[in-house]
Amino acid sequence: MNIDFAPELEAFRREVADFFASAPTPAIREAGRKTTSVFAPFKECMEWHRILYDQGWVAPHWPKDYGGTGWSVEQRFIFAEEYRKADLPPLLPQSLGMVGPLLIDLGTQAQKDLYLPGILSGQDFWAQGYSEPNSGSDLASLSCRADADGDDYIINGSKIWTTYAHHANRMFMLVRTSNEGKKQQGITFLLLDRMDYPGMVVRPIVGLDGFPEQCEVFFDNVRVPQSGRVGAENDGWSVAKHLLKHERGGSGGASPALTRYCERARAAAAQTPSPFGGMLADDPVFQRDVGELEADIASLGHFEKLAISGHEVAQDPAFPSMNKTINSELIQRASTLMMQVSGVDSLARQLEALRVGSNVEPLGSEFDLVAMPLYLNSRATTIYAGSNEVQRDLIARSMASSAAGA
Repeated sequence: MNIDFAPELEAFRREVADFFASAPTPAIREAGRKTTSVFAPFKECMEWHRILYDQGWVAPHWPKDYGGTGWSVEQRFIFAEEYRKADLPPLLPQSLGMVGPLLIDLGTQAQKDLYLPGILSGQDFWAQGYSEPNSGSDLASLSCRADADGDDYIINGSKIWTTYAHHANRMFMLVRTSNEGKKQQGITFLLLDRMDYPGMVVRPIVGLDGFPEQCEVFFDNVRVPQSGRVGAENDGWSVAKHLLKHERGGSGGASPALTRYCERARAAAAQTPSPFGGMLADDPVFQRDVGELEADIASLGHFEKLAISGHEVAQDPAFPSMNKTINSELIQRASTLMMQVSGVDSLARQLEALRVGSNVEPLGSEFDLVAMPLYLNSRATTIYAGSNEVQRDLIARSMASSAAGA
């Protein structure tokens, strides 16, 4: 199968590259260079979201009827490549990449009309209320409860690791509405219009990098309308599994970011003396390590191109799990490589210098500044969105099912 891009697409590539060269503000570019997580600095990220919205490019993966670009899959991949080359901050995934596509697929027409315009424009930002103190990878064991009362639900319980909940004005969440049958059967998917309902409290959690990216959210007799339910009551597990296809990277596009990590590591290594003489970039061990990583990233890129070209590989139920597992482990390897290049210099960084607009000079290069926070943050990639142990189990089950069917 030919998955190379046609020459006429180079004009599109130039258009995208020219826009990325001129449209972002200095603060947005700084945010992109200093992003050490899946989640970019909120203020600058949402400013960039609105610039892309005005350009009509904020949701290339959405259907055109709902505000997408109508681009071909090849154009979307080129867009992702140029995006990472320009070191721009990744758009926050909860709204555009998770609940938006979910509503397009499964929401009522009233829910689409109410919520999709605000997601697209950036007027609304959604938090994801899934994990609980005792329900992480075993999400089906969640206990945050919603009891029906007339046209409303009354919610009691808590959520944790709720990214940027202190910035959000809406939330999508899973709640327990029944204890009958298997634990997956008593879960309901809810949309919350507000983050300031009476009895609802959001508390930020400061991470190892010094930033309050995650939050706890508490519910004490919080009354919300049942009209926010997606799907049937007690069928939220099916809805959540549909959303996880988007969260785990069902549409691909991770390889350009990973390639950029390697490029930054190579550039830094060219300026880093090797303990054995010369520069680290010339060291055969470094060349072996970065070469192996780049080869695996190129394989992922090939896998992604097959998927976006409509190849049958993307139709396999295990594809999102395969994509998430490969991508998350490559991120960890890339961040480890960056740490090896930076060495002890990354330990001498200053947290304040990571902030966009800070006038504090980092102790070391900007590469050194981000290497350690990126390394620490990427430890979570094999845990969130379902641990990789769980993903491998899902892949094995899918393969066993396919073999039995054959």
